[in-house]
Amino acid sequence: MSKKIFVTGGAGFIGSNFVRYIFGNTDDSVTVFDALTYAGNPANLAEFDGDSRYSFVQGDITDREAVRSAMAGHDLVVHFAAESHVDRSITGPDVFANTNCLGTNVVCDVAREHEVERLLHIGTDEVYGSVEEGSSLEGDPLEPRSPYSASKAGSDLIALSYFTTYGMPVVVTRSSNQFGPYQFPEKVIPLFTTNLLDGLKVPLYGDGMNIRDWLFVEDNCAGVDLVLRQGVAGEMYNIGGGNEIPNRELTDRIIALCGKDESSIEYVEDRLGHDRRYSIDCSKLGALGWSPKHDFGEALELTVDWYKNNRSWWEPLKRQSGNH
Repeated sequence: MSKKIFVTGGAGFIGSNFVRYIFGNTDDSVTVFDALTYAGNPANLAEFDGDSRYSFVQGDITDREAVRSAMAGHDLVVHFAAESHVDRSITGPDVFANTNCLGTNVVCDVAREHEVERLLHIGTDEVYGSVEEGSSLEGDPLEPRSPYSASKAGSDLIALSYFTTYGMPVVVTRSSNQFGPYQFPEKVIPLFTTNLLDGLKVPLYGDGMNIRDWLFVEDNCAGVDLVLRQGVAGEMYNIGGGNEIPNRELTDRIIALCGKDESSIEYVEDRLGHDRRYSIDCSKLGALGWSPKHDFGEALELTVDWYKNNRSWWEPLKRQSGNH
């Protein structure tokens, strides 16, 4: 039986790819609720305009009445909406606490009022902090080190409190660094790719040896959908790609795919409080039957090709943000 899914932040990078995944793999209908801040882009969902299974409502998750009105009649809630860029959180932390914590509370409380069947809150592996060795498990202590990751840790705990306090069917995912089509060109892979395509240099933090685990967005969406359907209420699930590489190696790969050389690299002062390594253990989600389907090298090539072929999508965004 098909479901009605309420997707906050569905016009953003991961949210729009999730909507695409739902329409490609289920009979469900989707309402996207998005404030259309700089990272929310109607062009990400333009292909669904006129589709009877799709509707869009512009609104802010901190606006309780707007959320209440738009969420009514839905079976499932998937909460992507968040401020998500670490650098922006360092220079302007207030909006992160407001959107990520207050907004999550509003979404959860309204979902409780509407007695939805399930609420899935989207988190990040950054809440575990820098991991020197081994991999983080879902029950490990949270040690966020930026205003962004702290606000996301707070939002995880707010969502889970609704399970403990009200018995509300809440699940949480924590994903590693994602990449793929439609990612706003402030994040490293689209920023570096589009800079190189424009003949510009790429700004590499510090010594370039910070390690991240890269996850293709379509694999993440498959994991999110699985947790939405089969995850145990009150539980958290890590979603990682198993592709841990230093930023310098990632940069070299992107440079090669764009036909450039290392003279394109510009080393810049390291980010404040820059976590050295993230790593998550995904065996809990693996027990539900999930594993990433895309080879990292092939997915990275696919992603770079997408940006090569979609200048009309990213050029206006870079002009607006001053990165052009």
